[in-house]
Amino acid sequence: MPTDVTSAAALPIRSQRVLAAAIAASLTGMAVWYVAQGGLAGWLVTHDAPPPASGRFTLNVNDAGVDELAVLPGLGPATAQRIIDHRREHGPFATLDDLLDVPGIGPATLEAMRPHLRPIRRREAAP
Repeated sequence: MPTDVTSAAALPIRSQRVLAAAIAASLTGMAVWYVAQGGLAGWLVTHDAPPPASGRFTLNVNDAGVDELAVLPGLGPATAQRIIDHRREHGPFATLDDLLDVPGIGPATLEAMRPHLRPIRRREAAP
């Protein structure tokens, strides 16, 4: 009786060869099936892409600070400061068109800024 566990559990050489041939045939069959299904075509996986991020922002001209106003199209720090100064001297803007009273803001500048400005509600403009 063998005392070595590995020798007792080992298959006879003939059975090992049969098992090896069966495994080789299975692997060959799987490889043929994989290639037949287009496994080597290099197709990319498709998925739904998220919508592009919008770079649009809006701000309230009666609450915005100099740094926020300065990023509006057509404005820089100097004109943004003029908006703040006008707001301090005359109170909140009643309409977006009141921005035309600020030195340095004309109709073209206002139209460039308008998509980024929130509409002014009546209670915001009330003193």
